[in-house]
Amino acid sequence: MNGRINNTTINFALLGGLFIAFLVAAVLTEWYFLAVLPFVAVLLYNGWTNSHLVFFLLLLSVPFSFEYNFTPSFGSDIPDEGLMLFVSLLFAGYWAYDPSSLKLKTIQHPLLILLVVHLWWILIATFFSSDLTLSVKFFLAKGWYMGAFVLAPLIVFREKKFIKTAAVIFAASMLAVAVIAMVNHLEYDFSFAAVSDAVAPFFRNHVNFSAMLVCALPVFVAIHQLSTGKSIKAITKTSIILLLVALFLSYARGAWLALLMGGFAYWLIKKRSLLTLYIAGIMIIVFAIFWIKSSDRYLEFAHDHDTTVFHEDFREHLVATYKLKDVSSAERFYRWVAAIRMIKYEWLTGYGPNTFYDNYRPFTIPAYKTWVSNNKEHSTVHNYFLLLAVEQGIPGLVLFLLLLGAMLYYAQHLYHRVEDIFYKTVAMMTGVIIIMIVTVNMLSDLIETDKIGSLFFLCLSILVMTDINTRRSSQAPPDVQRIS
Repeated sequence: MNGRINNTTINFALLGGLFIAFLVAAVLTEWYFLAVLPFVAVLLYNGWTNSHLVFFLLLLSVPFSFEYNFTPSFGSDIPDEGLMLFVSLLFAGYWAYDPSSLKLKTIQHPLLILLVVHLWWILIATFFSSDLTLSVKFFLAKGWYMGAFVLAPLIVFREKKFIKTAAVIFAASMLAVAVIAMVNHLEYDFSFAAVSDAVAPFFRNHVNFSAMLVCALPVFVAIHQLSTGKSIKAITKTSIILLLVALFLSYARGAWLALLMGGFAYWLIKKRSLLTLYIAGIMIIVFAIFWIKSSDRYLEFAHDHDTTVFHEDFREHLVATYKLKDVSSAERFYRWVAAIRMIKYEWLTGYGPNTFYDNYRPFTIPAYKTWVSNNKEHSTVHNYFLLLAVEQGIPGLVLFLLLLGAMLYYAQHLYHRVEDIFYKTVAMMTGVIIIMIVTVNMLSDLIETDKIGSLFFLCLSILVMTDINTRRSSQAPPDVQRIS
C-alpha cells in the first residue's frame, strides 16, 4: 500500500512540477503554447498504452468542434483538427512499432487500394496546381484526415465492441449538440432567419449542422435495432424524435432530401439495386449537363437579379426556390455554370486542390450573378463533384466516383452476405449514411470539412473492417450478440 501511495505521490509531483515549469516558461517567454505541452505528454503516454481511448476522444470532439482563426490567413477547427494530427501520428507510430496491427489482407482490400490511387491523383494534381502552396496545405490536411479516420479505425475496429463504442460516443455527442442548438434556437422562437446563429459556434451554418444531423439518424436507428433492453430502446426512440424535430427546424432542404434518399437507399439495398441506380444516376446527370450546355441552353434558366433575394420567412423561401428566385439557389447556378466552363480548359489535372476560389471569376456569366456573388466567405462551387472536376480534373472525379461506387457495392454486398446481425445492421447503416452524404454534397462540398469528411472516411473504414471481420468469422456460428 505504501509503495502504491509513494508511486502515486511521486508521479503526481513529477507531473505537477512539469506543468508548473512549463507554465512559468510560457509566461516568461510569452510562448503560451508551452503550457499545453505537459498535457500533450500525458495524452501521448495514455494514447500509446490505450490508443483506442484517444480515437474515441477524437470522435467525441467532432460535433463540438468550432472554427477559429488564429490570424487572417490561418484558421483551424478546434479541437478536432489538432486531435486528428495527433491521432494520425500516434497510430502511424503504433503501426511502425507493431506492423502486425494491420494485417496484409486489410491493407490489400480493394477499397483501400482505390483510396490510395485517389490520393495519388490528388498529389499529381497538386504538382500541376495554379497555387502550389494552397494545394500542398490541402494535401497535408488530407493526410491527417486519412490517418485519423482510415488508419486509426482499421486498427481500433478489429473488435466488435469498439465499433459499438464508437457508434454510441458519436451518437451521444451529436445528440448533445442538437439539444444545445434547439435550446439556442428557442430563444429566437425557432426563426428561419436565426437558425445559423442558433447552431453557432459548433457549425458554420444550418447547412453543415443539418448534414451532420441527418447522418446521425441511421446510427440511432441501428442502435435501436440492435438493442434488447427496454430502457435503451426508449432512449433511442426519444433521441430519434428529437433529431427529427431538430432536422425539421434546421430548415435545410438538402438535408430533408437526404433523409428521403436515405430511406430510399434502405429499400434499394434490400432489393440489391443500389449500385444499379448509382450508375444510372451518373449517366443521367452527365447527359443532362451535355444537354443544357449545348447551344447555351443554360442561359434560358437565368434568374432576375433584382427579384432574387434572401427570404427570412421559410414559406417564402420555399416558394422562391421553386420559382428560381431564392438567392442561395441562384448563387449555386452562378458557380455551377462557371465550374462547367472551367473544366474544358484544365480537364486533365484541374486547377489544383483548394484553388477554385482563386480561379472561377473569369468563367462566371453575368446573367446568373446575384447580390451575394462577391463571395466574402470565400466559399466554393457548392457541388462536391463539380469541385473535384475543377480542382483535380476529370480523372480525379472519375477515381472518386469509382471509390464511391465501390463503397456502395460493399455496403449492399455485405448486407446480403453477412449472417451476423450486428455486422449486417452496420453494413446497412453505412450504406444509408453514404447515400445521405452524396445527397447533401450535390448541393454543397462538405467532404473536405471536419464534420462530414470524418463520417465519410469512417464509413469506408467500417466497410473494410466489416468485410475483414466477417471473413475471419465466416466459419463460426452467427453471432447474434446485441447491445444490451
